[in-house]
Amino acid sequence: MFFMFDTLEGYIQPGTEEEALVKQIDFSKLPVHLAIIMDGNGRWARKRNLPRTEGHKAGTESVKEVIEASARLGLKYLTLYAFSRENWKRPKEEVNTLWNLLKEYLGRDSKILIDNNLKLKVIGEKKGIPYFVRRELNRVERLTRNNERMTVILALNYGGRQEIIETVKKLLKRKFSPEEINEEIFSRYLDTAGLPDPDLLIRTSGEMRLSNFLLWQCAYTELWITPTLWPDFRKKELFQAIIEYQKRERRFGGLDTQA
Repeated sequence: MFFMFDTLEGYIQPGTEEEALVKQIDFSKLPVHLAIIMDGNGRWARKRNLPRTEGHKAGTESVKEVIEASARLGLKYLTLYAFSRENWKRPKEEVNTLWNLLKEYLGRDSKILIDNNLKLKVIGEKKGIPYFVRRELNRVERLTRNNERMTVILALNYGGRQEIIETVKKLLKRKFSPEEINEEIFSRYLDTAGLPDPDLLIRTSGEMRLSNFLLWQCAYTELWITPTLWPDFRKKELFQAIIEYQKRERRFGGLDTQA
């Protein structure tokens, strides 16, 4: 299915809850970088007496809708936590399903990214990703590397603690002295080098934890937790999160300007 991301016109139906929510959004104060922990696929399937793999398949529709809605809104960076280092502990059938779904998406829908000026970037330990998936990721990254509308970042085989450890190793190999190392230097050697830190982090399914995701980068990120399970997450929930984000005053450790 081909999407056009030029405007919201025709995308939001008149008289709907989504239209009422969009009218509340201040488009001059959008988050530049949105990150999402996509959680709840297994519970979604269990509630319907389905295999966990069916929850992951249903979750791909949420991925498509969130990418489209984010691009239409005008966000510049969208990071999706798609596969953690810890996910390897899950049953082999479930793990294989996750990787096969990603390969299918890249093969079938990469044209959406290409035609709509969206860039794909992967963070995480790429060499640990199955070769048949890594080959597709490399292909789509190469084809979209000059696209500028929005960057879609997939966190794959990713762990925040491991990323920090690997960054320390890089600094040691380059023989930085302790006096040279600061936050700016450290950030240059993270997987997310060159990307702004997330302004807003959404976690679905109601869980109240970061799950080893972007631990360095989320130091001052605004968090929005929804009980909605990922396969049920749609543009309505995305709009709600952005509206809540815009109500907050981001102080980055400073004082409340109203105090």
